[in-house]
Amino acid sequence: MGGLQAAWSIMSMVTLTPFFAFLFSIVFMASIGKSFGVRRLYVNLLVKIFEFGRQNIESVRKQQFANITQSDPEDEDAPSGDNPSPDAADTGDGTGSAKTNGTLPNGGSHRYMNGRDTASHIANGGNTVISRAESLILSPEMIDDTRSKSAEPQEEGAGGTRDQGEEGDEETKSDGSEGGGGEHEAAGFKLSNCLDYVKSGMEAIIEDQVTSRFLAEELKNWNLLTRTNRQYEFISWRLTVIWMIGFLIRYFILMPMRVLICFIGVVYCVIGFAFVGMIPTYRLRRAMNDIVFKHTFRMITRSISGVVRFHHPEYKPKNCGFCVANHTTPIDIAILSTDCTYSLIGQRHGGFLGVLQRALARASPHIWFERAEAKDRILVAKRLKEHVTDPKNPPILIFPEGTCINNTSVMQFKKGSFEVGGVIYPVAIKYDPRFGDAFWNSSRYSMMQYLFLMMTSWAIVCDVWYLPPMERQEGESAIDFANRVKRVIADQGGLVDLVWDGQLKRSKPKKEWKEKQQEKFSKLLKGE
Repeated sequence: MGGLQAAWSIMSMVTLTPFFAFLFSIVFMASIGKSFGVRRLYVNLLVKIFEFGRQNIESVRKQQFANITQSDPEDEDAPSGDNPSPDAADTGDGTGSAKTNGTLPNGGSHRYMNGRDTASHIANGGNTVISRAESLILSPEMIDDTRSKSAEPQEEGAGGTRDQGEEGDEETKSDGSEGGGGEHEAAGFKLSNCLDYVKSGMEAIIEDQVTSRFLAEELKNWNLLTRTNRQYEFISWRLTVIWMIGFLIRYFILMPMRVLICFIGVVYCVIGFAFVGMIPTYRLRRAMNDIVFKHTFRMITRSISGVVRFHHPEYKPKNCGFCVANHTTPIDIAILSTDCTYSLIGQRHGGFLGVLQRALARASPHIWFERAEAKDRILVAKRLKEHVTDPKNPPILIFPEGTCINNTSVMQFKKGSFEVGGVIYPVAIKYDPRFGDAFWNSSRYSMMQYLFLMMTSWAIVCDVWYLPPMERQEGESAIDFANRVKRVIADQGGLVDLVWDGQLKRSKPKKEWKEKQQEKFSKLLKGE
């Protein structure tokens, strides 16, 4: 027994002592905002591994496709790319006319290889599966009708439009110009008037602009994670070996260290802010709050191997203003708080987030509310006005979208924070999805499940742009000001600027939106 105890002591000294020394160095460097540069080297190595995987997958796919082409006898009867059939639609360059042969007239390339759509990787990213004309997109805002006006049709003609519209564009157009009769022609009515709405409806069924923003952003290349699995881990023995090594590193080396660092950060937060809250002097309490605040979120960011690049620090938010940013994940707060101290405003949470919220509220003025309570909304507006009038208060960090979006777009900004007044400091955040999906799908994952996914990802890499401060112009409404700020953030972050409300994630569209579209269509038919 004595020999076993001595061997265990020696093993502990050899393994645990260096481990805890390394862990302490990570925590210490994170708290002071410094780095040895290991994470950046790690990220660069991952890029090279992903590129090797992409090349490996492409070579295997080409070989499989060549084998299928040689063994498939039906390929001899199919039209080749050099000699297309006259009855087929030319979708290679988007210039061919669409036929009623099942080909989607989306104006872009839509080719398949080995039974898999080569364009499927852009399903819910910045690009889309289908190509829409801007004039055909139905939005909650009234869009000026720039098309030619037509006279009021008869009820039978309108009914005929709906029936004929299902048979294809060319057949419908011919019916509208010849089969519709001289009466319709004289009135200027065309059966194609409703086809824009039919087309928009079909596009919404295939892929609408809203629901795809609440799904994980799909990748162009596989990042060796089975959560973005396309069954590539067994496509070749090289990728299988790399994937297995990566699995062992992520789950048995990185995750335990990350959990420990996060635990240390949370304990430091709870204890540190408890002591800060007991300091009687405001100036000293404010200075200590700045230190503990940044230390806490730097450790939490380091626990997910966060690599953050800040741009334009000269526009960093100042006191008694509003820092407005797009929202992808609760980690947005940790990312931004590594560089600046904020007062936070948001919905009151329970669980892990609730622990952090209660700890933060002990030392500095934060605003937590229940979204469903009308009294809370009134109190929040009052607290915001009081906060911006005191020049000693830190800037308030606000995410006007009110929910997490998948980092491909920016959705409608709530006007509340833009009505209060004060200076707005826009901030654009863009995550690199190759290393890990930062988007929190709250309808699918709890906070603990989401943290587990973050701890087992490769890393969280993002860019943060501080933008020039903005103020509400004279005569400008709060909604117009919010849209102007949103547009600036979307342009800088390379995000899609959408007019839709992010709360459509949980609720149905408003009745008024439907009525606006019905009114617009009735005016089109009446020729008004």
